[in-house]
Amino acid sequence: MLDYGGINVEKLIITGPTPLKGEVNISGAKNAAVAILPATLLINGFCRIENLPNISDVKLYCQILELLGAKVTWHTPNDITVDTTNINNKADIYEITRKFRASYYLIGALLGRCGEVQVGLPGGCNLGARPIDLHIKGFEALGATTSIIQGNIKAVANKLVGTSIYLDIASVGATINIMLASVLAEGTTIIDNAAKEPHIVDVANFLNTMGADIRGAGTDVIKIHGVKELKGNSSYSIVPDQIEAGTFMLAAIATRGDIVIKNCITKHLESVTAKIIEIGGNVDANGDKLRVWYDKRPSKATIKTLPYPGFPTDLQPQMGVVLSTADGTSIINEGIWESRFQYTNELNKMGARITAQGKSAFFEGVDFLVGAPVYVTDLRAGAALIIAGISAEGVTEVYNLEHIDRGYENIEEKFRKIGANIKRVVE
Repeated sequence: MLDYGGINVEKLIITGPTPLKGEVNISGAKNAAVAILPATLLINGFCRIENLPNISDVKLYCQILELLGAKVTWHTPNDITVDTTNINNKADIYEITRKFRASYYLIGALLGRCGEVQVGLPGGCNLGARPIDLHIKGFEALGATTSIIQGNIKAVANKLVGTSIYLDIASVGATINIMLASVLAEGTTIIDNAAKEPHIVDVANFLNTMGADIRGAGTDVIKIHGVKELKGNSSYSIVPDQIEAGTFMLAAIATRGDIVIKNCITKHLESVTAKIIEIGGNVDANGDKLRVWYDKRPSKATIKTLPYPGFPTDLQPQMGVVLSTADGTSIINEGIWESRFQYTNELNKMGARITAQGKSAFFEGVDFLVGAPVYVTDLRAGAALIIAGISAEGVTEVYNLEHIDRGYENIEEKFRKIGANIKRVVE
């Protein structure tokens, strides 16, 4: 047992190898939920949000909403009603907003609703430089004044007026944040070179359900015609989580298993499907279900992560586990984040042979992985290390579970139901 100075530490204990077999239900999308929750602040009324993932980032956001004066009613762990009729944008939320990256959506939402906002600079996974300069560029183009003071960002606008905004990079966060700020702005806002990820479409669909006028989400040009208010009084179900579905797809290949993945949108997973087929795996799409199976050693591959519809950066570590036991040497080129290969040090502890240099990594496939104590460095690395533990020979102990709990609902229970020997313990 490791000595943490008397502090109780949670860990996962995984005994492998286990070919995963069975069915798994996909939860609501984490990346959509953490943008839709702040979007409720734009509503002068209430709304019901269904298919909400039961994860720590969502719970943090609900705490923030309540601090701001919203009333949050939990019907089930995945179904809430939010009443944002009365909002206090002066509430002290600085410390809590520093705990996770998606807190920056509060800027666009509160700027649009109240004309003034101050929040702590966002935290989250350490994946390299993650500036919000494009967000600020968008807010200022709409008429806001922004400043950063002692680790807090402040934005103020007497009036927001629609304009044309070109994003130098197709940033998901900036696209959503500008969309939030411009929903109630005067006139029309055009976002050029917008990101096209499925959760951007979901946020736009949510806002339109509540009375907004947003067109073109899912393309590289989004037009937002400002409206006077969002009345809400409607319900909305969050889209299934593309990344969770992809995680289980790659788990099936890594463990030489056979998994049916239910409640997913197969079109969102076409880039993952293509790569699985390329390395020899099998994928059968049927409505809102996918069956993924393979009982052999996968072939080598070259992967480059790209914005949607390219291969997702959030599935890169999980694919890295697959390629660590592939036949031959594979290459992953990371096209989004500078520090996404931190997990490779942990896989090497398990017998992998991975050399990471900058934004590229070389995976010399080994016959099998061996269990070891490993430490989660970020959310998606956590999912990857769980998959590695299930496929490895012997016992793997996974630490730093708070990263995993930010984005996966009941992950060990879902893996256990499809055969994994996995348990969460406190030491």
